[in-house]
Amino acid sequence: MKTVRSILVAMVLFVALVAPAGAQGGAAQGQSQTPRQEQQTEFIPLDQLPPQEQLPAARLLIAAYAFVLAALFLYVLSVARRVGAVHREVQRLEADLKRSGRP
Repeated sequence: MKTVRSILVAMVLFVALVAPAGAQGGAAQGQSQTPRQEQQTEFIPLDQLPPQEQLPAARLLIAAYAFVLAALFLYVLSVARRVGAVHREVQRLEADLKRSGRP
């Protein structure tokens, strides 16, 4: 149980360190560009935007999905271990009841 917690804490720290780095990279990219002369007033589809104006969120999205899937896997693993321990305890108690002669 302690190893599951330590792995989960390590993953949280990793995502906490990776997410701000990705967000700062996108912010630094936006600051280095020339300022716009006028504000956009009409809708432009994302696939028609120049590459520098598209959102660099793929890395953060992948990190978020990886974190959620890893956390879900660790939770299921933790529950499976606990259910196995309860199952072994029930089997031990049934064996004790059979040895004592009680039905």
